[in-house]
Amino acid sequence: MATETQDAHAIEVHLDQLLRERGMTLAELAARVGVTNVNLSILKNGRAKAIRFTTLTRICEVLDCQPGDLLSRRTAEDGQP
Repeated sequence: MATETQDAHAIEVHLDQLLRERGMTLAELAARVGVTNVNLSILKNGRAKAIRFTTLTRICEVLDCQPGDLLSRRTAEDGQP
């Protein structure tokens, strides 16, 4: 069984912010991307262990953003791994 430190990662997902800026709901994004609300919610809440490049591409197309707008890495200076 994996421990919390093994599962920990330093990637932050900024989906809430991008949706807010675009006045879009998670349900609307899910429909336009072609994935379930549950899968997007897992991503939005930082619990995703992986994301397909095709899904990332569609999210970026729909939100008119770059992957770096959606994802960032916390550093030691941020007080995280």
